[in-house]
Amino acid sequence: MPTVSPPAPKQSILSRLLWLIAIIATLYFCYFRQIGVVGFMGPDEPRYAWIARDMMESGDWITPRLYGSPWFEKPPLYYWGGALSFKFFGVSETSARLPSAIAALLATLGLAWLAWRVYGSATARWLLLLLPSSAAMIGFSHSAATDMPFSAMLTCAMVPAAVLLGIVPFARESSDSNREPNRDFAADLSKSASLIAAALFGVFLGYAMLAKGPAAIILCGGAVLCWAAYTKRWQDTLRLLHPVAIAVFCIVALPWYVLCALRNPDFLRVFILEHNFKRFLTPEFQHIQPFWFYAGIVLIALLPWTPTLLWAVVTGIRSLMRGERPSAMSCFLLSWAGFCLAFFTISRSKLPGYILPAIPAIALLLARAITKFGPARRWSFAATSLLPGIALAGLFFELFSRNDQILKKAVAYTPAVELALAAIGAANILLALLYLIPPRNFAMIAAVVPVLFLMYIVDDALPFTPISTQSARYLADQIRADEIPPADLRVAGLKRATVYGLNFYLRTDLRDLNGTPTRDTYLLTTGRTTCDKMPAEVKCEDVWQRTDDAGGVALLHLTPIH
Repeated sequence: MPTVSPPAPKQSILSRLLWLIAIIATLYFCYFRQIGVVGFMGPDEPRYAWIARDMMESGDWITPRLYGSPWFEKPPLYYWGGALSFKFFGVSETSARLPSAIAALLATLGLAWLAWRVYGSATARWLLLLLPSSAAMIGFSHSAATDMPFSAMLTCAMVPAAVLLGIVPFARESSDSNREPNRDFAADLSKSASLIAAALFGVFLGYAMLAKGPAAIILCGGAVLCWAAYTKRWQDTLRLLHPVAIAVFCIVALPWYVLCALRNPDFLRVFILEHNFKRFLTPEFQHIQPFWFYAGIVLIALLPWTPTLLWAVVTGIRSLMRGERPSAMSCFLLSWAGFCLAFFTISRSKLPGYILPAIPAIALLLARAITKFGPARRWSFAATSLLPGIALAGLFFELFSRNDQILKKAVAYTPAVELALAAIGAANILLALLYLIPPRNFAMIAAVVPVLFLMYIVDDALPFTPISTQSARYLADQIRADEIPPADLRVAGLKRATVYGLNFYLRTDLRDLNGTPTRDTYLLTTGRTTCDKMPAEVKCEDVWQRTDDAGGVALLHLTPIH
């Protein structure tokens, strides 16, 4: 007999209030709190923020430009969001990252609606705490980049796609145990509901197309075809080609592509061939990783809930071996996550953010596994979470015993790894212990508290830690304090991320030092470069040096000797 969860007990007013507080706190702390506390990190954030600022200032919302030249690496959805955010809230790191945070919130709420409709309120509540508190959603919602807007828009498109495929019950059913998991619910849809679902599918798939390009159609289409191949419901896939869905998709997505191609004749060649086909088929962009790369990324992305994920995988495999067929929705989610992982595993270029669209589907499968199989397998569930939790907590206390100043330094110098280990360990221990106590309603609420506490500590401490010096903002502040004109500044040997960051903060396009300078020049270079390595034709003076684990950065004043 299939293992199903019993009907969920009716929630008291106090229980509902606690869940509501926990959900709001989780969404706020994980997506919005202190998102601008650290300057732009890596090469992408300052580049994308520059393009968004240029759009806002120039009024050209069609051609993305980096340092005055067209830049066709990505479509404009993030740039539009960043430009609007800058316009309404001013230019800052918070404004630049706000589009990603809002996109993450929309995806979470949309997926929670899907979970509630198909699996019931218990699964939806667990999802609303599991998904936002996962490492991937926290990290990418705090990034001024295209990964989260794309993943969120694709997730929002998959929700009405499930409705059109007839997987989602239109009329709410009373309990999980009474549902027919493989029933076709398309007949329950009214004409108006079908039109709304088709329009929403077209809108969000169009936005996904504007976020990263053809990958939106490939991932959505591939997932649906995999689902149809397993369920043999090929006819149902034609509902996604509803005329309203096609019309709305074209209205949303195509105008920008047409206008950009008309204004920039090389747009289609650069964007489609170089940044899509070449990126997928060749290692030209130097993002080469082994074929198992994304297996490790998924385990990291779902932290601190990775032990529970492993339990869900083993439990699901055992269920399949006993002959239990997954429901149409579970097949849909497995196809969604599985196709995304397989597609990017084949790619010659691999980056962690590529498989972000799979994380919401995996999180919903995890929440469903907990509510469906957890009560009957509570001891294996608890043991799976408890043992890694104890191991991680023990590792933290071992580190703490070697340095009794760790907690005292938490604000001035956050030991991020140690605190993260403690939070992950505490979250899993609380989840395991409280899940053994019926009715288990508050196990997830208690488990998410260490994660929120970690976010509170780390967000407040980040400006005072070495992590903040990884951004070029501190260098730009020092250069402005020294009143050094950007026109007199040159660079040599710096990381791409540092140069792009300085360009944004100083509003310039820094050039490399070529040959011997013919006028007074300030040179930003690595901390290993000193005046005694400069040519004899120039007088060199150390202005300042900043040292870090990578060798630091030095500012040298070069004066030609005539």
